[in-house]
Amino acid sequence: MLLFIPFILQGGAMFFDEFIFHRKRGLPMWERVGHPLDTLTVLLCYLLICLVPYSEINLNIYIGFSAFSCLFVTKDEFVHTEHCTAQENWLHAILFVLHPLTFLAAGIIWKENLYPSFIALQPIVIFAFLIYQLLYWSPFANTKQKSK
Repeated sequence: MLLFIPFILQGGAMFFDEFIFHRKRGLPMWERVGHPLDTLTVLLCYLLICLVPYSEINLNIYIGFSAFSCLFVTKDEFVHTEHCTAQENWLHAILFVLHPLTFLAAGIIWKENLYPSFIALQPIVIFAFLIYQLLYWSPFANTKQKSK
């Protein structure tokens, strides 16, 4: 059960980031494109562990995908300092700590085959969030979102 804690904390932090901070300030075009790409890197990690059996080779591939995702999600921080409040930047720091912890927990769950249904649910949840991001923040779908 302790392995679920990073997922719960990350979900709560993502909720505040997306539904409080992003909606309050709006997202400029680079974030409207970049955030779904961030989500896609996470989706690929969870698809991997859902679709392939655990092995040392697959673990190394998963670690590589996870490391790439952890680095990729930091790409926006150079410009976030201009667009985000201190509170949102702090929340991003929390998310950057939780990001690898969720991958670590998922890797342990996968290796030990502890909660296969929980791991199988992750790509579904992440894909749903990706679709939400693409539709809600699309520059073509709704012109009322703020843009900087």
